[in-house]
Amino acid sequence: MPSSLVSALGLTRPVLAAPMAGGPSTPALVTAAAAAGGLGFLAAGYKTPQALADEIAAVAGASLPFGVSLFAPNPVPVSGPEFRDYAAAIGPEAARYGLSLAAEPVEDDDHWHDKIDILRASPVPVVGFTFGIPAPDIIAALRSTGTLLVQSVTSAAEAEAAAEAGVDALAVQAAAAGGHSATLTPRLPLADTPLTGLIAAVRQAVPLPVIAAGGIATAADVAAAIRAGADAVAVGTLLLRADEAGTSATHRAALADPARAGTVLTRAFSGRPARGLRNEFTDRYSGIAPYGYPALHYLTSPLRKAAAAAGDPERVHLWAGTGYRHATAEPAAAILGRLAGQL
Repeated sequence: MPSSLVSALGLTRPVLAAPMAGGPSTPALVTAAAAAGGLGFLAAGYKTPQALADEIAAVAGASLPFGVSLFAPNPVPVSGPEFRDYAAAIGPEAARYGLSLAAEPVEDDDHWHDKIDILRASPVPVVGFTFGIPAPDIIAALRSTGTLLVQSVTSAAEAEAAAEAGVDALAVQAAAAGGHSATLTPRLPLADTPLTGLIAAVRQAVPLPVIAAGGIATAADVAAAIRAGADAVAVGTLLLRADEAGTSATHRAALADPARAGTVLTRAFSGRPARGLRNEFTDRYSGIAPYGYPALHYLTSPLRKAAAAAGDPERVHLWAGTGYRHATAEPAAAILGRLAGQL
C-alpha cells in the first residue's frame, strides 16, 4: 500500500532519482524518472540562477512531478595558510594541463537567495535541502507556495533538528552514498551505520516521512529499506550510466572499469567529505587536504574539468556510492523499474 508521502506526490513507484550536482541530473533524467512512476530532482548546486530557471521551465513543461535540490549555506572555512599549502601541493597536477591554481580561497553561497527567489516565484512540487537547514523564514516562505520541503540528514540528531525547523520529510542518507555527504557537521567523522539501521533510528526519533538513500544497489536493497520504515528510496549512483544522465564519458568509463579498487570518502576535491572511486588524486591528497568548502571545490574545479575533457580519470572526482558496480548503461526507466521489482 503506498505511503502518504508517495500518494501525496502522485507516484506509482517509491523509487526516486536522487539529485547529482555537476552534470548528471539532466532535465531528461528527471522527466524519465517521473515517467517511470517515480520522481527526479534537478540539482541546483553549482548552477547559475538563470540556468536553474531554464531547467525548471523545461521540466515543468512535461507536467510531471519533480523536485529541485539546493545546497543550503553551511560554509566550512579554511585558513589562508592551509589553502595556500594545499594549492602548492596539488600544483604539479594542474601543471599537467598548463593551469595555474587560485592563490586565495573563494567563498560564496551558491546564489542561495537568488535561487530561493526563483522557487518562490515559480513554485515546484518538491524542494530539497542539503548541507544545511534553512532559516525559518525561508522554510515558511516556500511552504506558503504549496511546495513540499525535504531535508537531507545523516543521523537521528540531524533528523530532530530538521523536524524542529518545520520541514515535511527527510532524505535519510547513509555513509555508503556517492558524492557529497549531507552531514551538517562535515568536520566530524561520518557514522558508518547501515542504511536500514539509520532509517530505524530516524523513524524512532521523529514522525516525518523518510526517503532513504545510500548504497542502494539492488531490488532487495530497496525492499529492505521499505521494510525498515522508509516511505521511498532515492538512487543516484545506479543512474550515473543511464542514457539520460549527463555524466561525463570519463566518469562513465571509470564506473565500468573492473580494475577500479572500490570507493573512498575524501575531502581532497572539495573540502568536505564525499565518496567516490579511488584514484591517484584521492590516494595522494586525501591525507593532507584541509577542510574548506567551497574554497577547495573552486580550487580544484579547473583541474577536474581539464582532466575530464582529456579522458584522465586519475585527476577528476569520480563520485560513486558503494553499489557502483551495479550501475548499467541503459534507459533510466529500466533501471528504476528493476529496482522496484520486489515491492
